[in-house]
Amino acid sequence: MVLAAGAAWAQEGSPARDLFVTVGKSLVVESPVEIQRVSIADGDKAEAVPVDPKQVLINGKAPGETSLILWQQGGNRLMFDLKVQPNTSKIEAVREELRKELPGSDVTINVEDGNVYLRGTVPDTIAADRAAEIAGTLGKTVNLLHVEVPPMDEQVLLKVRFANVDRTATQDLGVNFFSTGAGNTIGSTTTQQYSAPLVQTATNGGSAAAVTLTDALNVLLFRPDLNLGATIKALEQKRLLEILAEPNLLAINGQPASFLAGGEFPIPVLQSGLGGAGAVTIQWREFGIRTNFIPTITPRGTIRLKVNPEVSSLDMSNAITISGFTIPAISTRRVDTEIELQDGQSFAIAGLLNNQVITTMSKIPGLGDIPLLGKLFQSRGVQKNNTELLVVVTPEIVRPVPANKQVPEIKMPEPFMKGTATTPPRTPGVQETGRVPVVPPKKTVPVEELQPKEKAPANPQFPVLQLVPMPQGGPGQAAAPPASSGAQTARPAGGKQ
Repeated sequence: MVLAAGAAWAQEGSPARDLFVTVGKSLVVESPVEIQRVSIADGDKAEAVPVDPKQVLINGKAPGETSLILWQQGGNRLMFDLKVQPNTSKIEAVREELRKELPGSDVTINVEDGNVYLRGTVPDTIAADRAAEIAGTLGKTVNLLHVEVPPMDEQVLLKVRFANVDRTATQDLGVNFFSTGAGNTIGSTTTQQYSAPLVQTATNGGSAAAVTLTDALNVLLFRPDLNLGATIKALEQKRLLEILAEPNLLAINGQPASFLAGGEFPIPVLQSGLGGAGAVTIQWREFGIRTNFIPTITPRGTIRLKVNPEVSSLDMSNAITISGFTIPAISTRRVDTEIELQDGQSFAIAGLLNNQVITTMSKIPGLGDIPLLGKLFQSRGVQKNNTELLVVVTPEIVRPVPANKQVPEIKMPEPFMKGTATTPPRTPGVQETGRVPVVPPKKTVPVEELQPKEKAPANPQFPVLQLVPMPQGGPGQAAAPPASSGAQTARPAGGKQ
């Protein structure tokens, strides 16, 4: 583009004329007389390149406004208000991308002085972030978007079923012989696996020895004419332990929840102190049936679960005693996994089958090795353990019980005392107090209200300093304006200084 600077513009004190150029494009300014000097106030917005003594090339660099001054030969000055317009082709390309990525959303962009103002309404924060990234290709983005008020977060109910069956079967078989005078001999034979009868010699000239039974759960055989007897240990025990827990956990989508049905037991802990002396403190450890889980609803509509069920119990057989304190051990079975289910589906995430057989054999050396007859001088104990554990999880997407609907109640085996209140006391409802004037919720909110905010320190240690600019010069004098670092002065080729 070529612009001729007429003589009418060269009058001293004439008003500045508007001059327009587009970013990335050029403009040629011609003068009927030679140009001696050229100056642009802000070199970041545009640049002036002398072509010949009567022509200057103006290139647009960044959107904005600046001043252009030409000094002609003879002392005349030409003054222009140079307005650098943004390149609309790039803006239109960005607007087209916004229409493709956010269909149906009312999003507009305006570019002023290198800043991109983003306005409109989007459905969620993800769309707002995407629009800000697209608009950021044009420059610094000022996000003025509004986001539609999101609906209530979905809630997930996790049903966990713990089924634990512990079976134990024990068989004891053994024989103890004793003599109260057979063959003029008093004594007994035993493998010491089971308690044998205690034989005491006669006192005060008595003729028979006394027999004391230490365990009454025996079969006693005694021949008084032979002074010979035997106790037979033949017992069979069966034990069945069943544990069934059905905890139901409710959590908002993406938030953790936990459940514990059990208890805590104390553990003494020695704390180090000065001079090697320390104090004993008590820490509490939990045990029982525990469940921790975090639900996440995926875009596919499924539920992803990070679940950690645990079954633990006190094990006194492996307990230790320290300084008079008995600290029990813990028998724990734990599962830590992540699964994905649809609404209402179930997974058996843990199944454990544990079988143990413990056999204890005792015999009298020599006598216990005699064929057939040696069985009478042997004792045997057999213990069999069988444990089955099953953990089943079932997630469901649920909603709260509507207002004025009956909530679940526990069926009591017996009614309470007559004459007591049948309903718990509560604050009167809106039918008596009247409705509270509630401001209706907005349909849209600014995007910054839905973004996490950084919390300021509660007790700042240092005062906040505020910098106040001071004018330069003496009292009553105006402050000297700062020198423009972007000013550009050019001289035309062949011109005179």
